Amino acid sequence: MGHAPVLRRGRPEAGVALRKPDWLKVRLETGESFTHLKGLMRAKTLHTVCEEARCPNIYECWNHGTATFMILGDTCTRNCGFCAVKSGRPTGLDLEEPFRVAQAVASMRLEHVVITCVARDDLEDQGASVFAATIRAIRQLSPGTRVEVLTSDFQGRREALQVVMDAEPDIYDHNIETVRRLTPLVRSRAEYDRSLAVLRMAKEMKPHIPTKSSIMLGFDETREEILQAMDDLRAAGVDILTIGQYLQPTPRQLQVMRYVPPEEFAELKEEALRRGFRHCESGPLVRTSYHAWDQVKSAHRRGLKTPTPVAVPDGPPDDVAILEAVEAYMRKDPT
Repeated sequence: MGHAPVLRRGRPEAGVALRKPDWLKVRLETGESFTHLKGLMRAKTLHTVCEEARCPNIYECWNHGTATFMILGDTCTRNCGFCAVKSGRPTGLDLEEPFRVAQAVASMRLEHVVITCVARDDLEDQGASVFAATIRAIRQLSPGTRVEVLTSDFQGRREALQVVMDAEPDIYDHNIETVRRLTPLVRSRAEYDRSLAVLRMAKEMKPHIPTKSSIMLGFDETREEILQAMDDLRAAGVDILTIGQYLQPTPRQLQVMRYVPPEEFAELKEEALRRGFRHCESGPLVRTSYHAWDQVKSAHRRGLKTPTPVAVPDGPPDDVAILEAVEAYMRKDPT
């Protein structure tokens, strides 16, 4: 447990590169649904974490008509060692982005949608008001759609998190990504205990809203550290856990140290369920939003309750009213 990490970015040296095992090979199929969804994202000038983070499941998910929307632009203020999303200094905010996301969700007739973001440490409220506006816009256009949000740590600011939780998402996610020891190497400007505190605060603010977190394997973690991370998440009240294999998206990110076999993921799932998680999705290709709605249904079978979608006024959605509401949330002082 105390051994020194050997994580590094870049291409592996000749003769050292790990061969990707067969269980990680994905069929690249672009069907009608995939093509339609890609066209919709371009038409609405929207971003998805599926594309920006080079998710290996994009073909499966898009061919099934599901996607994870990424709000607050396409430029992250952090530079995490595992992530392919562009980092740098963002410029401005798109006030109509929440409404366009809601339009896309309505067009796709989604039963369950996941909304995530780039980190926006440059904003006073870390982008919390945009999350709230997006949730409410989706409620207006698609009142039957369940809304799951995956947020940054908001630098641990309780008032920013409160803005999101007051918008009543159906599921709240925040990922610790890795074990305590490796957090400084894997996550930029993040803290293991701060992430646990965010998850704990979310549960305290809205006990009826399920919380979820995720861990990637394949860095330099030990089994004992993984089990400790599970215990830490349960102590923070987390209901759902996802565990997946880290895959280096480009040579700019951290190298893969180990490919974890499927049977080890299966064993870790059993460990998680023994610890009281309502559901654990564990497998080589698992990501936070992978089969997200199926995760919730499985958790329901183990006793997890999710809130009823928020009621909206009768009659057709008022586009002008939604845009005015979005702008009002954007102008709102989070303090």
